[in-house]
Amino acid sequence: MKRSSGVLLHFTSLPSRFGVGDLGPAAYDFADFLAEAGQRFWQVLPITPTAPELCNSPYSGFSAYAANPLLISPELMVDYGLLEYEDILQHTLPDTDHADFETAGMVKEELLRKAFARVANNLLDEVIFNQFIWDNMHWINDFALFTALKKHFKGASWVTWPEDIRDRTEDGLRHWGEKLYREILYVKFCQWIFFRQWGQLKDHLDEIGVELIGDVPIYVTHDSSDVWANRNIFKLDNKGEAYCVAGVPPDYFSEKGQLWGNPVYNWEVLQNDGFGWWISRMKHNLGLYHWVRLDHFRGFSAYWEVPAEAETAMEGYWVPAPGHQLFEKLTEEIGCLRIIAEDLGHITPDVIWLKDRFQLPGMNILQFSFGEDIGYCGDALHNHKRNSVVYTGTHDNNTNRGWFLEDADEVSRKNLLAYLGYNWIDDVKISWELIRLLMSSVGCLCVIQAQDLLSLDGKARMNVPGEADGNWGWKLTPGQLTPLIRERLGEMTELFGRTSKID
Repeated sequence: MKRSSGVLLHFTSLPSRFGVGDLGPAAYDFADFLAEAGQRFWQVLPITPTAPELCNSPYSGFSAYAANPLLISPELMVDYGLLEYEDILQHTLPDTDHADFETAGMVKEELLRKAFARVANNLLDEVIFNQFIWDNMHWINDFALFTALKKHFKGASWVTWPEDIRDRTEDGLRHWGEKLYREILYVKFCQWIFFRQWGQLKDHLDEIGVELIGDVPIYVTHDSSDVWANRNIFKLDNKGEAYCVAGVPPDYFSEKGQLWGNPVYNWEVLQNDGFGWWISRMKHNLGLYHWVRLDHFRGFSAYWEVPAEAETAMEGYWVPAPGHQLFEKLTEEIGCLRIIAEDLGHITPDVIWLKDRFQLPGMNILQFSFGEDIGYCGDALHNHKRNSVVYTGTHDNNTNRGWFLEDADEVSRKNLLAYLGYNWIDDVKISWELIRLLMSSVGCLCVIQAQDLLSLDGKARMNVPGEADGNWGWKLTPGQLTPLIRERLGEMTELFGRTSKID
């Protein structure tokens, strides 16, 4: 990875007339903003389907492969001839600084069903649609049936479905596939439209020299098509319930640890199968993105397993995982691994060895570096390594200004001011001062949260780990990223040798 920089902004945080950001005109405007500011990378969060009952978290998707229909652009559907412009004018919403997931979901579904009704009878005669289904056969049939069943059973978890379909008997799959045929076709139609729009945006990014960094969570949601269709690779009982779940021990974010609740993998079964499911998943994502950030990387060396009946993650224990064997197989199948290892949290020598053996860049968080151990802290600017991706903070951290005002203790503020050579600083200026420090790092790539370009406070924070409600909603408004910000970012990027114009 060449010396470069980029911006972290999820698609839902783009300006939009339809409640949440999507792959439409604002995505192209933001991509152009990045290119004009000398940025080489655009980092996003997972694009998998979300749901209100899961707090709209992009890390709690119903599929490891499918995409979120909320991200489909109505404007582009007009361009495709699937909708009339008058159709979308009737469904526009106020473009505010906070995503309205609930209303957006209803609006997008109404528009998608209207578009589907216009083409449904001839859809199976569409060559490009059939090719898409064929190319994605390894996941889309299971996902489409799962999604149709979820709708039919009013959102109930798959473990409560009738046994014939819960356990995927041959007769059950045939019966429900025929019964829900129309809804299954609709789900496939939505995926086809999304990936058509995705390919169009990625072509534009390639043209202007901006690369996408995606995000792959290590775990999947229990109530997902992946677990339903692949029960043998997870630690589940004979009714499909997880008897062990994932989490992390006490850390910076939580005194009691975090009890995520995702089912953990049966690594023995995966390994005996040649890690087929993981290889397929990584090929899929490395086809969508130029690079992927592999979330919770330490779980590939050893992971925190918690009994399902436990009340907190503190009752868990470490279990070794065959990360070396997995990444050996991935290297054989894929070649160069364009993977960023999210190596935050409780990192032990075995995790460092796994990362370094496969030459994967790790991560550093500048906000973590100003404590009492600043001289020796690995996140401190003077201790960064070249093969690292450095952030002031990620989606799980406060904004720079919010951190300075709300999270940083007296020692951290004092050390930061000493590092900057100031006795005092206006909190409005702190965000760009931290960006300047980040740009000066020897780390090969630095990534800035979009909120920090705007010097926003903690109200613009994307996520508070351990808190279920109130996350993922921050959104840009039109014109917020001004030419002045673009110019300032571009000048700083060039000053520190990170501009995309430099090879």
